[in-house]
Amino acid sequence: MMPSLDDAPPPGKEFLDRLRAIVGPKGIVDSTSEAAKFERDERGLFNGKAAIILRPSSTEEVAAILKACNDAAVAVIPQGGNTGLVGGSTPTPAGNEIVLSLSRMNRIRGLDAANDTISVDAGCILAEIQKAAAAVDRQFALSLAAEGTCQIGGNLSTNAGGINVLRFGMAREQVLGLEVVLADGRILSTMNALRKDNTGYDLKQIFIGAEGTLGVITGAVLKLQPAPRETSTCLVAVSSPAAAIELLGRAKTGSGGNCVAFELTHRRLLDFVFAHIPETADPLGRPYEWYVLAEFAAGDMGGALMAMVEGLLERAFEDGLALDATIAASEAQRRALWRLRESMTEAQKPEGGSIKHDIAVPVSAVPEFLEKARVACEALVPGCRVCAFGHAGDGNIHFNVSQPVGADRAGFLARWHDMNHAVHEIVASMGGSISAEHGIGRLKRDELPFYKDAVAIDLMRAMKRAFDPNGILNPGRVIPDPAN
Repeated sequence: MMPSLDDAPPPGKEFLDRLRAIVGPKGIVDSTSEAAKFERDERGLFNGKAAIILRPSSTEEVAAILKACNDAAVAVIPQGGNTGLVGGSTPTPAGNEIVLSLSRMNRIRGLDAANDTISVDAGCILAEIQKAAAAVDRQFALSLAAEGTCQIGGNLSTNAGGINVLRFGMAREQVLGLEVVLADGRILSTMNALRKDNTGYDLKQIFIGAEGTLGVITGAVLKLQPAPRETSTCLVAVSSPAAAIELLGRAKTGSGGNCVAFELTHRRLLDFVFAHIPETADPLGRPYEWYVLAEFAAGDMGGALMAMVEGLLERAFEDGLALDATIAASEAQRRALWRLRESMTEAQKPEGGSIKHDIAVPVSAVPEFLEKARVACEALVPGCRVCAFGHAGDGNIHFNVSQPVGADRAGFLARWHDMNHAVHEIVASMGGSISAEHGIGRLKRDELPFYKDAVAIDLMRAMKRAFDPNGILNPGRVIPDPAN
């Protein structure tokens, strides 16, 4: 059984002074107001208090911190941009945990355009990595709404998804090498830029998606892709989710694999965006129930990509799949379409309480899931407003449910567990996952035993004991207690 640090007393002044000496004055967050952003999660579901917030500037400083904390049995909460949605990087209110922010470690260590790789510190902002790649006519394919603030270390620790999974895969598929500090302070370096390296276990994959429970990622070698020469983006009103999935199949086949994003949304989300996000307007002029935002990208095809998209939509209209559509005629129009999609989470906030689900089912099961989950939620809370949107191209739906108009926010959010259970039971019956891209963290930790293979959980616990025998790394996150 893993040791528990839940009831450990806060570390004393002498120990904290030792940590301060490791990082120096610039590596300490002392201001109460500044500390608040490190102690609260993105959704406001988890609020805590750190014993101290450290911002090391190097891998060696991280190693010294972890060695000290491991020797003293003090818990460490690794933190990137703190944009996570499951409470995985938020300290508890006990005040006995060290928050370890990688934000000062933000160097781009090297870029090899001929090898299509970029080497970075874990604290690099995702958007900055994208810009560095674009400067040498390359693309870093990981893209998500929080890319202006999230950090690559956090992206890898949570195995982030985003809009391009359909074409390029999850975060773990963008990585060639990692640098990781282990719980005892040792530094593991697999920072090679090779696509073929068959020299034993692929250790980097153990840490990707582990949410900081096995080690602290401090650096990465990432894959780059050729920058697209032609891009075509369209918003399509579809007759139903089933029509959207049929259109997806045609898009993948007709484009020869050049469909890079395929997003599905219900009209309610767009209504929220138009109501609460400035300078947004309906591109189609009249409402429909369901929409697809699809993007295609390829090399220089002499304009053939746009012709392919136009032909795809013409046939979709003929067959009753598409009801209306617009194709972006400029980069400004493309950005306007994507702004609608990227604003959906923010636009839900003014509508009151929202119960969230980040689920995945087989792509073919998306229409059935949407209907069954809607019926279940409306039966549980009459008048609730289902807000379903997400990455239909890879089967990941953000099935959010807003409170009924005029309802009590706290009373509605008190049904979080009941609604999660109803939706997750449907997901499980379809062979799906209760966490598609957000991770487990604290929010879903106790649900995991009900939906994940028992042998898999036993192996996860065994790995945790092997990598972190004193249980200092992100305790209470991801790994369920043995009693569960």
